[in-house]
Amino acid sequence: MNNDNDKDNSSPERKTLDERNRMTELQRIRHSCAHVMATAILRLWPDAQFAGGPPVENGFYYDVDLEHRITPDDFAKIEEEMKKEIKANHPFERIAVTRDQALKDSQSGRLGALSERPAPSKFKIGNLQDIPDGEEITYYRNGDFLDLCAGPHVMRTGNIGAYKLTSIASAYYKGDERNPQLQRIYGTAFKNKTEMEAYFKMLEEAKKRDHRKIGSEMGLYTIDTEYTGPGLVLWLPKGAAIAEELENLAKETEFEAGYVRVKTPHIAKEKMYLTSGHLPVLYADSMFPPMELKETKDAQVAERYFLKAMNCPHHHRIFAAEPRSYRDLPLRLAEYGACYRYEQSGELFGLMRVRALNMNDAHIYCTPEQFADEFNAVNEMYLKYFKIFGIEKYVMRFSTHDPSKLGQKFVNEPELWKQTEDFVRDVLKKSSINYIEVPNEAAFYGPKIDVQVWSVIGREFTLATNQVDFAVPRRFGLVYRDRDNTEKTPLCIHRAPLGTHERFIGFLIEHYAGNFPLWLAPEQVRVLTISDDEALVKYAKDIVKELRSNMVRADADYTADKINGKILRAEESKVHTMLVVGARDMEAGKVSVRLHGKGNVGAKPKGEVVEEILRAIRERTP
Repeated sequence: MNNDNDKDNSSPERKTLDERNRMTELQRIRHSCAHVMATAILRLWPDAQFAGGPPVENGFYYDVDLEHRITPDDFAKIEEEMKKEIKANHPFERIAVTRDQALKDSQSGRLGALSERPAPSKFKIGNLQDIPDGEEITYYRNGDFLDLCAGPHVMRTGNIGAYKLTSIASAYYKGDERNPQLQRIYGTAFKNKTEMEAYFKMLEEAKKRDHRKIGSEMGLYTIDTEYTGPGLVLWLPKGAAIAEELENLAKETEFEAGYVRVKTPHIAKEKMYLTSGHLPVLYADSMFPPMELKETKDAQVAERYFLKAMNCPHHHRIFAAEPRSYRDLPLRLAEYGACYRYEQSGELFGLMRVRALNMNDAHIYCTPEQFADEFNAVNEMYLKYFKIFGIEKYVMRFSTHDPSKLGQKFVNEPELWKQTEDFVRDVLKKSSINYIEVPNEAAFYGPKIDVQVWSVIGREFTLATNQVDFAVPRRFGLVYRDRDNTEKTPLCIHRAPLGTHERFIGFLIEHYAGNFPLWLAPEQVRVLTISDDEALVKYAKDIVKELRSNMVRADADYTADKINGKILRAEESKVHTMLVVGARDMEAGKVSVRLHGKGNVGAKPKGEVVEEILRAIRERTP
């Protein structure tokens, strides 16, 4: 649980009216519950000043300015007041007003309040300024609580089934550190108590599976903030073994699919990112500060170099390095590329939000005629990976542009936006991929797909992103000579099915709770001797040698400790397969097989066991 010293300076972008109209029933319940919570807080502390209270991924929050420091100890009495408001079953009444009326009511202290107050509703005045000219301005009233709000809500407060306040953080008004710091009160709500209990059961299980906890216990990685720096992961041998297995999987899959591998440097001149459009504005805040270098002693001006925050501009320059014909396309350039992004310190989180990342990146350069097949092949690659990792629930979030923001948030190419969005939509429909369409969230240079997956316990993760780029190749002057002997700019598909090592391994740790399948396990096999008899130790060493000669991560415990202690140590280390050997096993040329978490599965001939292990690793058996 967060405490009131935690900070959450993020502030979601204001939803468009279209986005609000598409809010789900659960989002409406949670939005309505935020208003009910504000009602309850005002009954307890009438001087509370409210800012914004949207539904968010797993619940809702409301930012409040209040002299009293709300703590978890206050939750019970707030929830009791919420219960009264829900029992009253007040309707959520929508009221359309003029901008002048809204300003007048804000100045009188009526908005975000139960009645007029001496102090103006200062944050509502600021929120009113964010409503675009021409957009209808509305209030929502439940009982005495009146708020500036575009909605939507459920019909009545009694439609809120189950709710619970969860945590407290601090946040700057509108996410700007120049603004006042507010108390952010989080809660969640569901249609009924059964759904809410299932959610909190999942959260309890998620705590046990926290990748930071398990990663430390298993010795997978460390983050040395004193010497290396925050958000910079040091992969320990066991964690590096997982990363290498993922790279091998990607390389094999991509080679079979016709990709070619490239390597690019970790830095580039400022010109690279000015040309791509990431600088000077769009991505500047996410990049590390530049290094200034004079190439010669006599140079008057220093060249500015940046750590690479993305691989695509480098791959564009590889495309441009040689003349290209339509016969060369599609060209699929792949790289596990290292990128560096300056995440704010408050946003860093274990392996999920880091500053140095290794990305399963590739860029596919193709003609418009090739696009559908190439994009579908990328989707099929995702489905293959989902099967390997036992990911049963997923959704593709197809993000499109907002025509009203062309030339601002999105490249001003209306025809190309329509063409590429139609391409993507058509492929998704024909391939029966599970997807939802989300407006106003595309990349600046083209539509994108964010891949959302659910772990085995039902926790949602953003795995990776596919993007269609029709703009940046043109900025770099990328061309190919077509059949009619004219030069044309290729389309570019950005794809990273396995995301980054950091985020994907973080997901896998929690997905498997550290109990990795054999092919992915940091320590795949450990041979355990029942005694330290010289002949028995030699038999065990020969087994380890045979396994390691076949690239199996095998080790052994030859100590004189009791076998139960050796088994316990192996179980605690989450070793996938334990081969227990005693004198009888040695005489019969057998081993007794134990599987982590499953116990003894019986004695088998040594050669048969070795072959089964090699087959399971080769086939990547789940």
